[in-house]
Amino acid sequence: MNISFFSLLKWSPPRILVVGFAIIIMLGALLLSLPFASADGSGLRFLDALFTATSATSVTGLVVVDSGTYFSVAGQVIIMLLIQIGGLGFMTMGTLFALVLKKRISLRERLILQEAMNQGSMEGIIRLIRKVIVYSLSFELVGTLLFTMRFAYDMPFGKALYFGVFHAVSLFNNAGFDIFGDYRSLTMYVDDPIVNLTAMLLIISGGLGFIVISDLLEFRRRKGLSLHSKVVLVMTGSLIAVGAVVIFIFEFSNARTLGSLDWGGKILASFFQSVSPRTAGANTLNYADLRQATLFFTIILMFIGASPGSTGGGIKTTTFMTLIGAVVAMFRGKEDIVLFRYRLGKERVLKALTITMLSLALVVVVTMLLSATEDQRFIKILFEATSAFGTVGLSMGITPELSDFGKIIISITMFAGRLGPLTLAYALNPKTSKELYRYPEGKITIG
Repeated sequence: MNISFFSLLKWSPPRILVVGFAIIIMLGALLLSLPFASADGSGLRFLDALFTATSATSVTGLVVVDSGTYFSVAGQVIIMLLIQIGGLGFMTMGTLFALVLKKRISLRERLILQEAMNQGSMEGIIRLIRKVIVYSLSFELVGTLLFTMRFAYDMPFGKALYFGVFHAVSLFNNAGFDIFGDYRSLTMYVDDPIVNLTAMLLIISGGLGFIVISDLLEFRRRKGLSLHSKVVLVMTGSLIAVGAVVIFIFEFSNARTLGSLDWGGKILASFFQSVSPRTAGANTLNYADLRQATLFFTIILMFIGASPGSTGGGIKTTTFMTLIGAVVAMFRGKEDIVLFRYRLGKERVLKALTITMLSLALVVVVTMLLSATEDQRFIKILFEATSAFGTVGLSMGITPELSDFGKIIISITMFAGRLGPLTLAYALNPKTSKELYRYPEGKITIG
């Protein structure tokens, strides 16, 4: 997409991002609804095509038709391209074309990129975009090679290569789409170390965020990590470890999940199901067979999500860490929130609270609406709503059974989850001038 088109509009960067993603989704839906995109040439109903395009562009992975059997190769390639555009961001793709054509990136376009990459400054934004593209293609190439070598044992090399490319792109961008057929995802590789470790490497790399990856690769030159990278790495590692232990304990004796696996398979499956809810959407266990305690814990992981500047969704690990820091500071009677010997500004805390409350409100409203229109168990509906908001893509199997109204609601939720509730609020809210006065301080009783 030519980013100079948006420079002609007197819109704020958040509004441009919202409209840009909407245009990509509509174009994708139109293409997926055409006969050539389906395997039997019948053409997909437009509402279902819109749902699929929204799911791919928002890198979610929820599907109303099986991607491996319903779509033709052309349709699957369209989905893969939507995943790539959605994961990197249409502004990043537009910048790539501009750099290739050696066009100048204007100040306004840099402001939009700053908003798209969730950066606090424009400094070095073009350099960061170059790194994003290089890192993404590098991780996807490595994932493709590893997947291809493993899949070649089960299928012809050409098909293995195609499957390797598709699933590397899907997993690195935390999309969760698969083309194995019958909604199986990676369940047939539940105890396969190569597939599991490769998939987890791609999911975690895409979910860390490009700033963190850059910090890690330049660790020696910089002689340290930024506060952002430290928070992301500590919180990501903690959530994965705690998640794996909780899932291992809850599902250990469940004959339909971990109970039928040996110790190696149990450990691999526990870690994979802990990593995947962080907005990836792939699964090696059938979520309909998990116990309710495991499902509820998975919902919490999906709500937290990945990290800022990544291909994932959710409220983000840094937001969650900020909230934990606020609770710890309150318990200790401290006025400042301190992380790794750095004090967080109050505006960061307010932003974290705002994002969390808006996100929680969105999940609650969507769950209530679906509870009124869909004939499903509450835990399944809550799971589906949180999965859509966190752009995760995990499902307990109710997505194809959704009513038309339910599909529209979930599509809107995926769209909002990819952009972020705060970005949508900024896009819809007109600019306000800075207040020149302050009201007197009041006191209310809290708690």
